[in-house]
Amino acid sequence: MVLVVQYNTFFLTATMGNTSSQPKNKTGKKVVSQKIENAKKTNILSLTEHKLEEIPEEVFHLTSLRTLDISKNKLQRLGNIGRLTELKTLNCDDNSLHSGAIAPISKLAKLQSLSLGKNRLEDPANQSFPTLPSKIKTLKIHHNSFSSIPKQIVDPKLRLLEKLDLASNNLASIPAGISNLVALTELILDNNVIVSIPNELGQVKKLKALSLRNNYMQVKSTSFTDANPQPIPASVFEDTLLIDLNLHGNPMTNTQLNTFEGFDAFLERRKKKKTTALTGGALVSMSVCGLE
Repeated sequence: MVLVVQYNTFFLTATMGNTSSQPKNKTGKKVVSQKIENAKKTNILSLTEHKLEEIPEEVFHLTSLRTLDISKNKLQRLGNIGRLTELKTLNCDDNSLHSGAIAPISKLAKLQSLSLGKNRLEDPANQSFPTLPSKIKTLKIHHNSFSSIPKQIVDPKLRLLEKLDLASNNLASIPAGISNLVALTELILDNNVIVSIPNELGQVKKLKALSLRNNYMQVKSTSFTDANPQPIPASVFEDTLLIDLNLHGNPMTNTQLNTFEGFDAFLERRKKKKTTALTGGALVSMSVCGLE
């Protein structure tokens, strides 16, 4: 019995004696206030993982703020975030925002990077999805509940959009309006229910990377006709800059993919890129699209 008491005393001393080693509650109001104060100098504010149910009113007075990270909280609305007209980067990942709640984002005219992953954004049947700022270059809306892509995301005004991430929604198709995104270089559509790609994607001339992992594209017959079109049109292979295509998890084989019209042009472009990489250029994954 004595040994047990001595052991417990030692254990408590070891774990409690040095209070400076204990983890601090970074969700406290004092910590938030200090971060807001520092942001007045840096124009950068991170309030991630603070269990916030609303954005502190003091944040909306930081009118020179350039970067705001409010991810991993419990936010259901964005309050007066429209006042932060100098914002260029906004991360709202992992909250409880619905489509109507993000309306103030349309006022952020200088915004270039917007992330809304892991929220409660749904179909825009009620037209609640906002108009997006025209200067956006990166848009991430993965892990939401869209079954169709809102027209605001393929708005012709988004002529600077380079990266679009719509992974892990419930998308069954891509709208013809995708051709409006003339600067798009990377499109991520993993973990949806897509069965085919529209011809209009071939009009996105700068497209270099297309990820379609874990979708439902399949080949019933390699005798392609109007009634049995190939899931990825020839224009996507021939008329874009595509060099990185990921089809892992789709019910098709590498052998079937090789029968697609235009696929040879894609392979030739990748071959040239590999040669460039070997002589000091940027390295590109040369696996054959994730298929067996």
